[in-house]
Amino acid sequence: MATRVFTPFALGYFLSYLFRTVNAVIAPDLARAVVLDATALGLMTSAYFLTFAAAQLPLGILLDRLGPRRVESALLLIAALGALTFSRAESATGLIAGRAMIGFGVSACLMAAFKANVQWFPRERLALVNGLMMASGGLGALAATAPVEAALRLTDWRGVFAILALATLGVAATLFLVVPEHHDKPIAQPLSRQVRDLVRIFQSPVFWRVAPFSTLSQSTFLSIQGLWLGPWLRDVAGLDRAHAANHLFFAAAAMVAGFVLIGALAERLGRLGVSSNTVAAVGMVIFLGLQVAMAAGWAGSTMALMVAFGFFGVASTLNYANLTQAFPPDLSGRVNTALNLLIFIGAFATQASMGAIVDVWPRDGGAYPPAAYGAAFGLFALLQAIGLAWYLWAGRLPRKEDQEQHP
Repeated sequence: MATRVFTPFALGYFLSYLFRTVNAVIAPDLARAVVLDATALGLMTSAYFLTFAAAQLPLGILLDRLGPRRVESALLLIAALGALTFSRAESATGLIAGRAMIGFGVSACLMAAFKANVQWFPRERLALVNGLMMASGGLGALAATAPVEAALRLTDWRGVFAILALATLGVAATLFLVVPEHHDKPIAQPLSRQVRDLVRIFQSPVFWRVAPFSTLSQSTFLSIQGLWLGPWLRDVAGLDRAHAANHLFFAAAAMVAGFVLIGALAERLGRLGVSSNTVAAVGMVIFLGLQVAMAAGWAGSTMALMVAFGFFGVASTLNYANLTQAFPPDLSGRVNTALNLLIFIGAFATQASMGAIVDVWPRDGGAYPPAAYGAAFGLFALLQAIGLAWYLWAGRLPRKEDQEQHP
């Protein structure tokens, strides 16, 4: 039974992350084929995040009413259509439309998996099962690096997306036909109750202590890893395409390790009295330092830098669990989608803004100067530093006051 539930949802999240990060490798091909500057490339890639974010709040209601199996399998049909549209696009508009459909279509992959895990696995195993589910997404990021680069030697980016469209159809069918229907019928709460719950979450000082720094950290990681890391490796670190793809592969492998090991470390340190919030904050601070190094143009020991970037870039994902533990259990799904909403709106704005900033500098032989990336990365590192300052200051508010305002 565990295989019939876990594996189909893991395949869905694998595809979601592959779609999210594949443009980091194929960006040069897209720019040549459709004549995209950095601004258009950033806007096109970030369209995924915008529609993904837009789906989050209604997604929570749909999952409660219809169940994860039906919701995700239906949405993946839209993702497959988006991949096909992307593969046939001849203009930036077509690419943006395809990318937007993909983002909307895969928007349920992680939240539906988390809900299915709650339905089918015992409570004491959820942390492990959720960590393994997120690691499956990391494997999708791995597949979007060197394996995609190897596939481009056999076909072009259009062929890659045509194959992804077929694979997405296959996963949608697998989810619908293989995953069993849970014996407990989904609870259909009144819409007014759903809205009141969301208002309670967004009014909570506990939520707003954690959300800004977590949102800025995770959205920056998604933006750089999903697009700008590849160009930075080529234009600043001076790597050719094959070596850049290899570095992206190891960054993604470190991300997979981070999902598993940072969670395990938080659990172990929790037994010693160190809170998971502290582990997340320390990891995000280290990730911030790595961004400062990249903004400064430091490319020594590039492989080590990429491994650290991938590993510590996922530290902020601990805050999904941290926040849900601060709210009543019946709000856990809505807390996750509320935080997800902010993160993916942030990722859209960050990825698009980085493209606009980089485009201020003229290309030199097809490459942007290090100063362009320094400005883009440096701005969002500064914003994260402000988020860190807020996190530390808000943590000094009287605990009693927090509890009185807590939902």
